[in-house]
Amino acid sequence: MGWTGKVLRVNLTNGTVQSEPLNMDWAQQYLGQRGLATKYLVEEIDAQCDPLGPDNKLIFATGPLTGTCASTGGRYSVITKGPLTNAIACSNSGGYFGAELKFAGWDMVILEGKSPKPVYLCVTDDKAELLDASDIWGTSVWKTDEWIKAKHQDPMMHVATIGISGENGVLYSAIVNDLHRAAGRSGVGAVMGSKNLKAFAVRGTKGVKVRDGRAFMKATNDGKQVLAENAVTGSGLPTYGTQVLMNAINEAGASPTRNSREVQFEGAHDISAEAMATPRSTDGEKNLQTNQACFACTIACGRISKIDEKHFTVVNKPEYWHSSGGLEYEAAWALGNNTGVNDLEALTYAQFICNEQGLDPISLGATISAAMELFELGLITTEQTGGIDLKFGNAEALVKCTELTGKAEGFGKELGLGSARLCAKYGRPDLSMSVKGQEFPAYDARGIQGMGLTYATSNRGACHLRSYTVASEMLGIPEKTDPLVTEGKAGLVKAFQDATAAVDSAGICVFTTFAWTLEDIAPQVDAAVEGGWTPDKMLEVGERIWNMERMFNHRAGFTGKDDMLPPRLMKEAAQTGPAKGLVSGLDKMLPEYYQLRGWTADGVPTTETLSRLAV
Repeated sequence: MGWTGKVLRVNLTNGTVQSEPLNMDWAQQYLGQRGLATKYLVEEIDAQCDPLGPDNKLIFATGPLTGTCASTGGRYSVITKGPLTNAIACSNSGGYFGAELKFAGWDMVILEGKSPKPVYLCVTDDKAELLDASDIWGTSVWKTDEWIKAKHQDPMMHVATIGISGENGVLYSAIVNDLHRAAGRSGVGAVMGSKNLKAFAVRGTKGVKVRDGRAFMKATNDGKQVLAENAVTGSGLPTYGTQVLMNAINEAGASPTRNSREVQFEGAHDISAEAMATPRSTDGEKNLQTNQACFACTIACGRISKIDEKHFTVVNKPEYWHSSGGLEYEAAWALGNNTGVNDLEALTYAQFICNEQGLDPISLGATISAAMELFELGLITTEQTGGIDLKFGNAEALVKCTELTGKAEGFGKELGLGSARLCAKYGRPDLSMSVKGQEFPAYDARGIQGMGLTYATSNRGACHLRSYTVASEMLGIPEKTDPLVTEGKAGLVKAFQDATAAVDSAGICVFTTFAWTLEDIAPQVDAAVEGGWTPDKMLEVGERIWNMERMFNHRAGFTGKDDMLPPRLMKEAAQTGPAKGLVSGLDKMLPEYYQLRGWTADGVPTTETLSRLAV
C-alpha cells in the first residue's frame, strides 16, 4: 500500500532486467525515494568508486505519495555518486514521469553496469526491455522525446532523457523529463551518459493503492486547504513562480552578483517576475505565457515562456519559436545576476538550451561567471575561449558559452568541468563559488547567514534545497529569524535538513513546506502506508537519512575540512545593502552544528549517534 513493493533491477552490461521485492524493513527505516534509494546505493557500491565508471549505480526512485492525489505527489529522485562532487547525489524532479513510473508498478529502478552500445529503457507496466538507441544518440532531449513517442506510437508515454551534454560527460548535466522538468544537480545526467543509457521511457496503467482510502482523502484534502489559504503557496508561487524572489532577495543585499564580488545587481528588475509578465515594447507579447503544474500539484509554480522572435538569439532559429519551460529564480539569478547580464530574452534562450540539452543552469551560470572573472584577470584569454569576449554583462558571450557547453564543443568542454576544476586549472581555485565542488545557488551567505551553514554542510555539495532557511530568515516561515545574525542558526539548519530529508523521501515537493509542517504531511503518509507514521517518526527518519549520507561521504574521503565556504565569503565583506560590512559567520555556527548533530569536532557522526539512529 503506497509502496508497490517492487524494484526493477537493470544490468546494462548483460542487457538483463529482473524484478525483485522491495526491502520492507528498509522502507520502514527510510520511507522511500531519497532515503530508501540512498540506502540501496550505499549498501551496493564502494563509496570510493569512479562516479563515471561501471561500478557506480543510478537509481530512479519514487516515494509512497508519488502518483497519489496528495498535492505535488508527482516527484521522483535520481540517486547516484555524483561526478561533479564525488559525493552522494540525489536530484529531485517533478513533472509527470515519477507518477507514471509508480503507475507502472515500480517503487524504484536500479541501473548498474554499462551497456556496450547506446540503449534506452522502455517500461510498460510489468514489461521492461532495453532497446537500441543508436538513432537518437547525439540528439537533444526534445528530439529524443519526440522520437520515442513516435516509435512506440504512444503520446502518453513519459520520457526521462539526457541531451548531448550528458553523452559527452559535462559534469553538471541533467536528466530531463517531460521536456523541461529536470533532475538537475550534481551531474546525474553524466552518470546516465557514462552508462550509454540515452533515455528511460515509461507507461503505466495500474494506479496506486493506499492503506486507508477514507483517511487518505481527508488528510490530503485538509492539506490542500492549507496550501490554498497560504499566501506563498496559494498566491505568490502560482502568480509569479519562484521568480517572486528576484527583487526581494536583491533588495535584501543577498543576491550573489558577478561571481559574488557584489551582493546586489542593478539589473535585477529587468529579469524579474514582473518583467516576465510585462508586455514587450517590440511586439506587445509577454515573455511569460502561463504557469504550469506538475502531476497532482495545486500550487502550479512552473513557468512557460516564449522568446521574442526578433531577438538576436532566435531571429534565424525558428526551431525556438515555441514555448518551453521559462526562467525560475535560480536559473534567472545564475544566468543573469551572477554574470551581470540583464537581457531577459537572452536568459530565456539560455534556459531553453538547458532544457534542450540537459544542463543544470545553476552550475552553468556560476561556472560562466567564474570564467568571466578569470577572463577579466587575464588568466583566460580569447585564445582559450575561441574568440568569445567573456566580459561580465556580455549577453552574446553568455549565449555562445551556453550553446557550446550544451554540445560540449570548443570552450564549452572547459566550462563543462564546473567552476572548481576550471578555476583550479587556471591557478585560482579560490574563485570557484562552490562547496564540495558544487556551485552554490542564489543566496549570499553574508546577507543570509543560515544559508552559509546550509551550503557548507550540505551532503550533495552547496545546495539550497537541503535546508531552505530563506523561508525563516526572509519570509518568516515557520517563524521569523534575523538573516544577519548567526545565533540560533545551527539548530535552524539541522531542523530544516532533517525535515527536508523526510519530505523528499515521501514523494512530494519541498515547496509544500512553505505552508505545511510535518503535522500536515505525516497523516497523509500514515494513511498511505503501514507503519504508524507520526511527525516525530518522520523527523527521526530524516535525521537517519542525513547521517547515512554523511557517512557515505566520509567513506568517500570527505572530512570536516570540506564543510567550508569560498574565502571570498569569509574574508570579503558585503559592500552594499543591509549586510554591508558583514562576512559569513560560518566559523561561529559550525562547531555548534556539529555538537547538535552528535558529531565529533571533526564532523564525523559518533558511534552513539549512529547507534541511536540505527544507521
